[in-house]
Amino acid sequence: MWESIAKDFIYFFAVIDPVGTIPVFLAYTVGFNASMRIKVAWKAILISTLILLGFIVSGQIFLEAMSIPLSAFQIAGGLVLFIFGLTMIFGESKPEHEMSKLNTKKSEDDVAVFPISVPSIASPGAMMAAVLLTDNHRFDMMDQAITAGTMLVVLGVTLLLLLFATRIQKVIGDTGASILSRISGLILASVAVDSVLTGIKMYF
Repeated sequence: MWESIAKDFIYFFAVIDPVGTIPVFLAYTVGFNASMRIKVAWKAILISTLILLGFIVSGQIFLEAMSIPLSAFQIAGGLVLFIFGLTMIFGESKPEHEMSKLNTKKSEDDVAVFPISVPSIASPGAMMAAVLLTDNHRFDMMDQAITAGTMLVVLGVTLLLLLFATRIQKVIGDTGASILSRISGLILASVAVDSVLTGIKMYF
């Protein structure tokens, strides 16, 4: 049980990438006072939580309504996650990629929704993970509840990191965040391969 929880935690931590979100959060909240940054952090986490819980509850239902077997989705999701992981390792890291989109000043609500909530926290990888790790055919309600709880813990860690983002940034810097993001990419690529192999086994 604890091994499964640890695996899910690492999986969600890799796809959500809380550390890689810090530079994005700081870049898009330049000029905001401490109170505004706190509000942005809470709003971003709330929105991300609702999105990911929505995928846990209804993601598989929509797939089955379209007659798409979860094994096929797992294989496709694993391939996408693998490419995403390789991009994090060899291409631009998450902070570099998402901060490159910074252009005009946005309002507090706009920043909380994009890019902090989506796609930085509730990323496509996180949405796929929410569906794959709560497969109704492989996991009972208790297992799914534990997985959802594990995801909420990762989101809680993300919230804490955002609330202390300024202090953390001073310690690790952009380079440190970039290195940690690449390590997350390597972990994600490994998990993605396992997802593809499991999906192939399920399909056949």
